[in-house]
Amino acid sequence: MRAVTWQGKRDVRVETVPDPKIEEPTDAIIEITTTNICGSDLHLYEVFGPFMSPGDILGHEPMGRVVEVGSAIKNLEVGDRVVIPFQIACGSCYMCDHALPTQCETTQVTSEGRGAALFGFSQLYGSVPGGQAQFLRVPHADFTHIKVPEGPPDSRFVYLSDVLPTAWQSVEYANIPDGGSVTVLGLGPIGDMAARIAAHKGYHVTAVDLVPERLERARARGIDTIDLSENDDIGAIMRDRTDGRGPDSVIDAVGTEAHGSTGAKIVQTMAGLLPDAVAQPVFKSAGVDRLSAVYTALDTVRRGGTVSLIGVYAGDMDPLPLGSMFDRQVTLKMGQANVKRWADDIMPLLTDDDPLGVDSFATHELSLEEAPHAYEIFQKKQDGAVKILLNP
Repeated sequence: MRAVTWQGKRDVRVETVPDPKIEEPTDAIIEITTTNICGSDLHLYEVFGPFMSPGDILGHEPMGRVVEVGSAIKNLEVGDRVVIPFQIACGSCYMCDHALPTQCETTQVTSEGRGAALFGFSQLYGSVPGGQAQFLRVPHADFTHIKVPEGPPDSRFVYLSDVLPTAWQSVEYANIPDGGSVTVLGLGPIGDMAARIAAHKGYHVTAVDLVPERLERARARGIDTIDLSENDDIGAIMRDRTDGRGPDSVIDAVGTEAHGSTGAKIVQTMAGLLPDAVAQPVFKSAGVDRLSAVYTALDTVRRGGTVSLIGVYAGDMDPLPLGSMFDRQVTLKMGQANVKRWADDIMPLLTDDDPLGVDSFATHELSLEEAPHAYEIFQKKQDGAVKILLNP
């Protein structure tokens, strides 16, 4: 089969690799019909190379049809149309029973001290071959799937793999009061969708970015925006708009590669030049995240408010202003999205009149063979790239 493989920093290639096979009775094989490039894939493309190996298959946002099932599979049949969540979970352990499949005790990557294994997401999360390919082996497939109806195009459902549940969780975790206000930092795919969901739920949304095309997408949906390139004191602007208090909640949809964190960027770049055996401990234990978005969120939110971190962070020694957070009674909630927890809440919005605009959410739809170009324009924010779908 053809698959998108990581070969080095900013170097992805489409290669012919062996087809996946059933390895465990709980596996299924999916023929991919649509797969996406995620902002998290850019972390692997740019920063987290020490945890990657040449030939690793990327991608964790696929959907397609079941073409083969293992002998223990009970609720999937050949021909079923399914979306595959980005995390692999058993569905029956303590954590899964508590709606935390990202912490699945069956698939936890204990060797790295991490939660549930993820498709296509480095040694840190199990080195599981990803879904930017023609076929995908799905472990624990009885639970690790979402069945979707026939009829509507893939673009209606494919975002259930990551974008929709991640954005939905960011809004749920933000604990916005009825009729309240939320500021969304970053209008990549997750921030864009989070702003749409918050607006759909009736909250007053202000979205922040510095890419003109991304700001225009939000404005076109009636969402207030702030252009970070014109004024970077978001806290001051929002306090001025909210009687001096700040918004009830802030969603950080940026993550570890935020703009404005020059020192941390230098550390990340230098660590990326070290041999993997040396660089890995630096990334895992040192404070190498670019934290300007976190600091902005904490400065912007009102006293007693909530900051929801949905952008990916990885440093274990990142400094936080705990004194200010304690004094201002700020709540911080975060984590990878528990996809299956939110799927039933989201599905009615996908079988209705598309209130979130998912049908037109993608800015580019390209062939799998064009993946290297797709990664480049997404990473460089060129050609208006916000969300890219790949067709195998």
